[in-house]
Amino acid sequence: MPPIVSIIGMSKSGKTTLIEALVRELKSRGWRVGTIKHTPQGATPDEPGKDSWRHLQAGSEVTAINAPDRVVVIKPAAPALNLEATARLLGEDCDIILAEGFKQEGAPKVEVHRREVGPPLSAVRKLVAIVTDEPLATKTRQFPLQDIKGLADFLENGFIKPHQERIAFYVNNVPVPLSSFPREVITSVLLALASSLRGVGEISGLDISLRRPSS
Repeated sequence: MPPIVSIIGMSKSGKTTLIEALVRELKSRGWRVGTIKHTPQGATPDEPGKDSWRHLQAGSEVTAINAPDRVVVIKPAAPALNLEATARLLGEDCDIILAEGFKQEGAPKVEVHRREVGPPLSAVRKLVAIVTDEPLATKTRQFPLQDIKGLADFLENGFIKPHQERIAFYVNNVPVPLSSFPREVITSVLLALASSLRGVGEISGLDISLRRPSS
């Protein structure tokens, strides 16, 4: 799975503005960026009465709206999916995923702080940086609000480049952590099998899914 970094902060601190700037900067460097927005309960991009809404009401597990310029996928989730499960729906085609909100989740976090909206958040787990409009008495790495390039360098070197080569392994939809040895073995076996198939050229990505009936 691509590395995930959550952008957190008080309301009106500028989280969305920062994500917009980071997406533009990282994209200008050739990286593929995905985003996830934590939205209030009950918010939905679909509308009651629309065809896709009717599909879901009939019991569809997932529905997609295929328009000429975009595809919107809607998947009911009860209970709500956590950040990692949501990120998995985005697939492996991103180099990094920036999530807005999710301050209670376990992903590394960058806090946006503005003096006018209140003090910094307290007791934040895995806080790796603070983007701030004033110097703060903390050992956490700090960036001025306008230093988008500096923050992009931090994300690029600390999260994107170390994860350019990766393997995601799930069993029954549960991620299985892999140490270096099994990761290398699985990677080597899968690449060897795929390379032996007729018509397969250079491999830059490999997706395999296996489903079996329940016993």
